Amino acid sequence: MASVNIPVPPFDLVVFGATGDLASRKILPALYRRFEAGQMPADGRIIGAARTKLSRAAFRKQVGAILGEYAADAPAERVKAFLNCLDYVVLDARGEDGWDKLAASLRADAVRAFYLSVGPSLFGPIARRLERFGMAVDGARIVVEKPFGHDLASAEALNAELRQCFAERQIYRIDHYLGKETVQNLMALRFANALFEPLWNCQHIDHVQITVAEDLGVAGRGEYYDRAGAMRDMVQNHLMQLLCLTAMEPPSRFEPDAVRDEKLKVIRALDPVPPGDIVRGQYRAGAGGPAYGDEAGNPDSRTESFVALKLHISNWRWSGTPFYLRTGKRLRQRLSEIAIIFRDPPHSIFPKMQNRRGNALIIRLQPDEGITLRMTIKEPGPGGMRLTEVPLDMTFAEALGEDAKSPEAYERLIMDVIRGDQTLFMRGDEVEAAWEWIGPAISDWAEGTQKPATYDSGGSGPEDALMLMHRDGRRWRGIGE
Repeated sequence: MASVNIPVPPFDLVVFGATGDLASRKILPALYRRFEAGQMPADGRIIGAARTKLSRAAFRKQVGAILGEYAADAPAERVKAFLNCLDYVVLDARGEDGWDKLAASLRADAVRAFYLSVGPSLFGPIARRLERFGMAVDGARIVVEKPFGHDLASAEALNAELRQCFAERQIYRIDHYLGKETVQNLMALRFANALFEPLWNCQHIDHVQITVAEDLGVAGRGEYYDRAGAMRDMVQNHLMQLLCLTAMEPPSRFEPDAVRDEKLKVIRALDPVPPGDIVRGQYRAGAGGPAYGDEAGNPDSRTESFVALKLHISNWRWSGTPFYLRTGKRLRQRLSEIAIIFRDPPHSIFPKMQNRRGNALIIRLQPDEGITLRMTIKEPGPGGMRLTEVPLDMTFAEALGEDAKSPEAYERLIMDVIRGDQTLFMRGDEVEAAWEWIGPAISDWAEGTQKPATYDSGGSGPEDALMLMHRDGRRWRGIGE
């Protein structure tokens, strides 16, 4: 099955912070891959904007070196053609230098998009200058990266700053998790098939587990992470979005606001989380490297590198069905998955079914994107009715072939910006509702004196996280199970 590229119109994409880490690792390689795939039009233009004093030729040479590292198999002729699409402007995000030149370089007949690959403190200053210098025209789009605020008040302030210069339909708050193929397949699985939706409720689902595990620590970003922690860095955005897509009602249409309306309803239906239903942890020193406090440069830190939560959604579909979320650094392996654990049959006619794990639908986001359905069948052979569990496995790379290899999340999301499709981007009220819900849990922790429980590097998290489920008679899926 060959993948299909939907062409996008001619565009001018301005990347603020074009010489920074995110642009180098993700944005520019993603744009090159879309160019190589034939999706980026010949007259698409990418304009780097940063304080670093570079000429256009020097910027192109720098990007060529980046592609040599992050797209090492790129054909030289295609790289050269891509580099010819690049321009560069030196400007001061907080001053006035360079803005006239940037405005003069933009075309009136092309889609105009501004990617703010910079810290949140620069969102407002850049937005105001884009408006002041006449670049925030009606069809323009502005893309902002997380963290979008560090609490409700700061998120509201950032939203207000952006909305002074751009309409909500022009603002694209990017969360790269929503660009993953399997995340979108979750919506297709639920709403394009009649098989699962009748079972997608508290009558048939015992509980849901959402896991985002990372095998690396915080080295290289310890100062930022120690101010954020797992709750702000992962739960408020990535895990919240996965929760919403799993629990949302079917939208009336597959359109941006219809989808985001249903996600917002999920957040607003979340019960407050009691302190006893939250577990925080910090990794100890081990084979993977130093302890969290040493990597963060703060040995007495109370910031969590691991968090597990038990959540309840107060609506008819999910009443009584708990959602268990966990995320952490320096765990056994890199893994992201959503596990739908179905209830056992109300009556078993087989005497030896007590220890079976039951039916489960596992949606793997990374690595090896795919979907697995765990079923109980008769074990082959004579000797009576012996039951065993088998997985019905669809790994996308195997099932759909190499031609259907999924694009990276940033590739898809940047092209959606150019197309003007906001379906996979967060709306301002979504962001604020998520902060409003998670804020009390963060505040309660900040006011206390308790330190996070420690856990082994390369493990599954602190023992308290296991007890969070054991006390309910349930168990976490093993990381890498």
